Amino acid sequence: MDIGPTKTLRKEGLPVNEDLERKANEIEEEIIKKEILPILTKNIEPALQPVQRELVLVVDYIPGQPISVHLSRKRNFTADMPDAKEIVVDPEVAHGQRDSKSIDGEDKIHRGPARDMAVFFPDGTIIAEKTAVDTLMATVKKIGVAQVRQVVEEYNLKFCKVPVISNRRDTKYGKSQKDLGNGWLLITHSNNLMKKALIEKVSQVLNLGIKVTLNE
Repeated sequence: MDIGPTKTLRKEGLPVNEDLERKANEIEEEIIKKEILPILTKNIEPALQPVQRELVLVVDYIPGQPISVHLSRKRNFTADMPDAKEIVVDPEVAHGQRDSKSIDGEDKIHRGPARDMAVFFPDGTIIAEKTAVDTLMATVKKIGVAQVRQVVEEYNLKFCKVPVISNRRDTKYGKSQKDLGNGWLLITHSNNLMKKALIEKVSQVLNLGIKVTLNE
């Protein structure tokens, strides 16, 4: 799929730089996540119910030509495709009764006095926005959404059962999920101690040397 400027540049025989190519890829992936995956889940998944064996369906899309679908019984065939990327939507979260002992569940978040949060990077960068939510968002973007998401997945980091960075708008806490761009959402339903702990965990895993302070 060629979109926008990359299509025009290629038609004119002009080079496409890496940054433009990356942005085009991100836009296409967002279209797949938001537009195509919901259709597949709603229509294709029920139609596959009679099929009892595992398989992989590959859609071959060339603009202006009919779509073709290839079937493979080899689940790990993408190992031979270095640029293959799996695009999935996080599962919907089932919210139940609150459990005061649960860390990631429907536990009540005890909020203390209003605080300011500041994040210090080894390169001298200081992030201290007006609110802790804005500071958290700016910090995630500074580190890199993809890198933070990787840590979230690996260590199953959640606020109120919802992955801290998710590509699904939660039915209950959707209003507290802030848009990070490219289909990613950051849940901010947490107190500042939780936000601080999250940043410190990401820093520890990625060896970033970040320091976080909370000011009364």
